[in-house]
Amino acid sequence: MDLKQFLELFNPYPGNNYLQVTDEVDATTDALYKLMESVDGVLNLVLYSQSELDLKEKFPDANIQYIKNFTQAFRVLPRTNDIVIFKDVFHQHTNQKGILKIAYATLANAAEIIIMQKKGTMNIEETLNILEEFEFRSQNYIDVLPEYDLVMAKKLHMWGNGL
Repeated sequence: MDLKQFLELFNPYPGNNYLQVTDEVDATTDALYKLMESVDGVLNLVLYSQSELDLKEKFPDANIQYIKNFTQAFRVLPRTNDIVIFKDVFHQHTNQKGILKIAYATLANAAEIIIMQKKGTMNIEETLNILEEFEFRSQNYIDVLPEYDLVMAKKLHMWGNGL
């Protein structure tokens, strides 16, 4: 998988925190981890999995949270992440609105959310609409990975849900 265009979506600064919420660690996780490491940032990882994998060796500086099923929400602190990336999780979760509220709360102002799913599994128009409903602005469908549909939006300071 060529991740060059995918990685161009990100512009991390030293001390940034990114959060990837996924059901499988893959090349995108590896690339994000290396990207964050290169700027002394942190990749926070939420893994929806029936079993806890031993990922501390592969990602020693990542904060890793395991969630057993798609009915449970993940836990994060308010305004601690600069980007939240849902990969192959959003469409499977039973409480999409709940996890969007959590994502909104954990994002710093002017931060971004990305929802990416395997091609053909996302209703793009519906996803753009739900992001709008939850006060994420500048929603865009971005075709940067041949295997994934990707939607990106921004949390803006003083819009809608406030700070």
